[in-house]
Amino acid sequence: MSSAERREEILRLEGVSLEYRTGRGRAHTVVDDVGFGLERGGVLALVGESGSGKSTLARTVTGTLAAHARITAGSVVFDGEDLTRISSRRYRALRGNRIGYVPQDALLGLNPLLPVGRQAAEPLRVHTGLDKDERRARVLELFDRVGLRRVESVYDSHPHELSGGMCQRVLIAAAIAAGPDLVVADEPTTALDATVQRRILDLLADLAREEGLSLLLVTHDLGVAAERAGRVVVLREGRVVEAGDAERIVRRPRAEYTAQLVASSHIDRSPLALAESRRGRTIPADAAAPEAVVVAEGLEKTFRSRTGDEVRALRDVSLSVARGTTLGIVGESGSGKTTLVRVLSGLARPDAGTVRIHGEELIHDREGATDRRALYRKLQLVYQNPYSSLDPRQTVRSLLEEPLTGYRLGGRGERARRIAELLDLTGLPSAVAGRYTAELSGGQRQRVAIARALAPRPEVLICDEPVSALDVTVQRQVLDLLDDLQRELGLTYLFVSHDLGVISEVSDDVLVLQHGDVVESGPAAALLREPRTAYVRELIAAIPRPAFA
Repeated sequence: MSSAERREEILRLEGVSLEYRTGRGRAHTVVDDVGFGLERGGVLALVGESGSGKSTLARTVTGTLAAHARITAGSVVFDGEDLTRISSRRYRALRGNRIGYVPQDALLGLNPLLPVGRQAAEPLRVHTGLDKDERRARVLELFDRVGLRRVESVYDSHPHELSGGMCQRVLIAAAIAAGPDLVVADEPTTALDATVQRRILDLLADLAREEGLSLLLVTHDLGVAAERAGRVVVLREGRVVEAGDAERIVRRPRAEYTAQLVASSHIDRSPLALAESRRGRTIPADAAAPEAVVVAEGLEKTFRSRTGDEVRALRDVSLSVARGTTLGIVGESGSGKTTLVRVLSGLARPDAGTVRIHGEELIHDREGATDRRALYRKLQLVYQNPYSSLDPRQTVRSLLEEPLTGYRLGGRGERARRIAELLDLTGLPSAVAGRYTAELSGGQRQRVAIARALAPRPEVLICDEPVSALDVTVQRQVLDLLDDLQRELGLTYLFVSHDLGVISEVSDDVLVLQHGDVVESGPAAALLREPRTAYVRELIAAIPRPAFA
């Protein structure tokens, strides 16, 4: 690279290595000889799975590394200044002023005890001479610019009073408040709905273009990276696997790992193509229509807020799921997905309507539950987050044995054989049985959650956002596992997600919820080919897809 080209870069990392020291004084290398450059006004994406070093590099640039982290080699040059050689005081002068930072978790990035307006104004208080009224006016202007409504009310709100998307917009406003030259965005949309994700990414792109900002985007989703960044750096286990133009990376990956990321994210296939490839596989075209296993009719559910207002979570929701097929249930946060899951699984009583499994009505109270034990066995749940759904104090063997004991299925020897069978079914080694969930990867934890749901031999699985918290390659493994299990065991799925891209791949039929109403439903391919409502068209448009794909 010529010196002229280097002068155009606002950020350059050369040979950066970094280690974390444990309590016993041992060192663990997490970044090893990493180098890349970001052009002024450009967008560069760091891509890789959990543990690849993406967030550590983001913290290296922003000067927010943990106390036990140490840079052992290399340089981090920002606009001609090596950040590895500056004092903490100098870093504080840069951070928030010339370097903005958008952390991954909006709620953890905000102080729950302070109004968000005061927090967004903090860079202005530290780095500018604006008085209190001027700072407030500037923040209100920024809140309006990042797409927040009722900005005066938002300014005085605490984080828990706002949605995840609103909190993320507050953090972006704070990051750009003092007019930085570089913004580091660490997984800024991972926990957000697809449509909110698109709006946040559009906002960052607009700011980069209008303000001349340079953007370092950290993401595990190669689809997002290819859509939004000019250049991509692929990381694995702290090392650069390959780097280059986004289009070249996607079309002609040189590394096997990059090719795996491309295949896992299905960048090269449209949602419609995915839905059409599934059509006819679960139910052959010449086969007789299978019986409906799950039927819900006229479900209604209303909640009352602390202020006494009524919130209609479900309004006249009906659905039918045929044996051996998958119904995808999609919608944004607040659409009623979680309430519907709770009603369908018998965990919440609807105000009106019925749920039937094989024609037998599901009872939503304790009365008669003992007599319906066999019915409840037929339907099991796979939750979104295995970290919270699995007891960390129990071994995997205990977790899998618990539902067998609860349903009084077999003696000790039979239960042991069933546990071994479940581990084999879900692709887990037998040695996992004696481990605790803290000793497992995220993908292994989700496999344990699936195995636990399969333990009593159900006919129906309700999968509530089962892959939204997983890296794209682990997500691919779990989706493939669920597909294999459906083929092998003839399972019926209700698959809940806010991501229509995932829904299009796994579903035979789709039901779209918005504010508790069913806005569209029908075969997945037909719905994607000819959406009837603006809301579904918006969901389709929100699926990350680069222009060159």
